Amino acid sequence: MQECCEHEAPVMHLCSCEMQNTAANSMSMSPEKVLPFKSMEEWVDENVLPLLKPVEKSWQPRDFLPDPCSEDFYDQAREIKQRASDIPDEYFVCLVGHMITEEALPTYLTMFNNNDGVRDETGGSASPWAVWSRSWAAEENRHGDLLNKYLYLCGRVDMRQIEKTIQYLIGFGMDGGGEGSPYLGSIYTSFQERATAISHSNAAKQAKKHGDTNLAKICGIISSDEKRHEEAYTKITNKLFDVDPDTTMLALAYLMRKHITMPGSLMFDGKDQKLFHHFSMVDQRMGMYTGNDYVDILESLITRWNVGKVTAGLSGEGRKAQDYVCNLPPKFRKLAERAQGRAKAFPSVPFSWIFNRLV
Repeated sequence: MQECCEHEAPVMHLCSCEMQNTAANSMSMSPEKVLPFKSMEEWVDENVLPLLKPVEKSWQPRDFLPDPCSEDFYDQAREIKQRASDIPDEYFVCLVGHMITEEALPTYLTMFNNNDGVRDETGGSASPWAVWSRSWAAEENRHGDLLNKYLYLCGRVDMRQIEKTIQYLIGFGMDGGGEGSPYLGSIYTSFQERATAISHSNAAKQAKKHGDTNLAKICGIISSDEKRHEEAYTKITNKLFDVDPDTTMLALAYLMRKHITMPGSLMFDGKDQKLFHHFSMVDQRMGMYTGNDYVDILESLITRWNVGKVTAGLSGEGRKAQDYVCNLPPKFRKLAERAQGRAKAFPSVPFSWIFNRLV
């Protein structure tokens, strides 16, 4: 649970319980478990793809940044630096960590395409699942681009160290342990999208408090995207509870039981071997994303998916999994409070992202 409370987005560590033994040596689910996803393609076309925004109606990073072709570009850039000068170092450590996590998008799309039944088989498949994954990635790609460009212009951070961290993280990738299970992929991403929406929203509120309304808009518009993507994945999981409640319940319980690998857990800047842990402590201490936020998400999704009310289609193991999940929030709340106390007491450490200043 400590890892769940330390950062913005827990990543699933393994596939559903049913596949625990067989999936260790295979990336494939049994054909009968792939069928629900094939049968859901028309539903995805009608209920998920409409949540995407047309490119021509989408915001772009340029909308929130100075136009390099304008005559007053340098004046606008100086304004960004001036506004950023009053924001504390702790905030920029959090913002950099969030940006780096967003920039590791190639890893997340690769993980999505490891999932049986929903992967993009050709790289340009017309399957609704494939259209969604590519379009989702295209929308998400703007988040890292916007934050990266803002940080480049603000003059408060060491961009070379940040760029090294991004390259290391993408190169290291991550082993979420999903073993090709779209059940776990959908459940995890429901959590992840809500978590990132919360962290970016809190970053917006704090930027506004420090007087930088443009940075508040930047973080706010990214949060809005994440909320829309959360709606897609929670809808998908809700549908899975309808079509295959037992496997979905087992996957949810398994995800909650396993050690959770974070998207940015392999962050490295060439110096700090515990960079992600240090960043996570600051993130919690600043209230960007805390263990209590994680428990709030769990409680919300339990309600959204009617987890406690599922009766039809559950095996004996499925009912045990249901009881386990429904009884988790109070236990996790206690762990979250202890994790928050550890974060507050954590000593200051240097971050290369801000020229080795102590935070």
